[in-house]
Amino acid sequence: MRTLIKDTVEKIDQEVEIKGWVRLKREHGKIVFFDIEDRSALIQTVIFSKNDNFEKAKNIKPEEAVYIKGIVHARPENAVNPKLITGKVELEIEDIEVIGKSETLPFDMGGIDLKLELPTLLDFRSLTLKHETQRDIFKIQASIAEEFRNAAEKLDATEIFVPTIAAGASEGGADVFSVNYYGHHAYMIQSPQLYKQMMVGILERVFTISKAYRAEPSVTTRHLSEVTMMDVEIAFVEKFEELLDAVEFVGSSIVKNVTEKHKNIFEKLNIEMPLIPNSIPRLKLREAQEIITKRTGRDLSKEMDLNPEDEKEICAWAREEHKSDFVTITHYPTKKRAFYTYPDPENPEYSLSYDLLFRGAEILSGSKRINDYEKLLEVMKQRNVNPKNFGMYLMAFKYGMPPEGGFSFGLERLTMKILELDNIRKAVLFPRDMERIDERLSQLNPKAEK
Repeated sequence: MRTLIKDTVEKIDQEVEIKGWVRLKREHGKIVFFDIEDRSALIQTVIFSKNDNFEKAKNIKPEEAVYIKGIVHARPENAVNPKLITGKVELEIEDIEVIGKSETLPFDMGGIDLKLELPTLLDFRSLTLKHETQRDIFKIQASIAEEFRNAAEKLDATEIFVPTIAAGASEGGADVFSVNYYGHHAYMIQSPQLYKQMMVGILERVFTISKAYRAEPSVTTRHLSEVTMMDVEIAFVEKFEELLDAVEFVGSSIVKNVTEKHKNIFEKLNIEMPLIPNSIPRLKLREAQEIITKRTGRDLSKEMDLNPEDEKEICAWAREEHKSDFVTITHYPTKKRAFYTYPDPENPEYSLSYDLLFRGAEILSGSKRINDYEKLLEVMKQRNVNPKNFGMYLMAFKYGMPPEGGFSFGLERLTMKILELDNIRKAVLFPRDMERIDERLSQLNPKAEK
């Protein structure tokens, strides 16, 4: 019967069978050491020349999948490895069997810094994901999604599953991927926005984790063509501040719980623990711009948004003045936000919208929504958005849609900022952008180089 490697510490002087991968092999004359890893942990194993399987073991290569039978021994006190949960034991191999062969890797897995070499990371993606640092990134990402679900459920929201093919562009813009849907025009959704809005008229509070697609003709360190959105939508919103409270609760809960749960990974990667105050600072866009102007001398009075440099500056201010790695920015110009965004009744030039910034970048965007059917039609016409493409969506607003609002995190963006990665592609298992679908497009289609 198989024993998970993490449980070998409880089986000293017992025979066990483990299954895993050879992560490292070290030959020392009449002794060969293997570091074997499964989903639970890593353990050092050893085989001696007196063993009949010694010559077979010498031919085993890194990354091969193996079954091993052996005896668990306690390590001498001076040989204990405190960095491993199995650091107090060692497995002496009795028998070893290769059940998944490996060719020689095209690079030295232990000899390169996979945190820096992006082309290597992506060109050999199914191999480089085996690297410990890469696996840690996606353990953190899985934990982010788990904590998002936990926080959304604490808001009493119900999880929904939305389609990714739609009849119209959800943001009403041009950066969409069109598809031939049985001879009809259709689009890959830019966000799950319209569907979650429809569902608050049914379930009141909903959340979803959904793929979204943006055909933006640019290659930056923080944008992708395919992203994972974590969305919440809440009905019966009376005050704008209710939405801000929900935004900050979910965002801070995710970061706090993930970093506390995985302190070992953050220590190993030398990443500073985030500053999370009891009260996250809130600024209107114009207030934030005034602060940035005072700090930098740059005149932002005519700017309609914060650019990446501005986001870094206002986050630096929040850290210095409020001991916070978060800052909430509200009241963006109405005409710069999607058609369903609710204008501020006190100043309709600006909207009841918000972004949550973390460690120098926006990780969330949202707003209160227009819930009046006639008002929606009016705004759509003003924006040159054809209502005929939004029949199902508009139908929901004819039949008792309450005041509502919501927000959306980018899973990859949040992963990048929590782990302080320098490129969002490092926070995606298999990134899609203008240059790549698994392989570089120029390699899949040589004509693209011309």
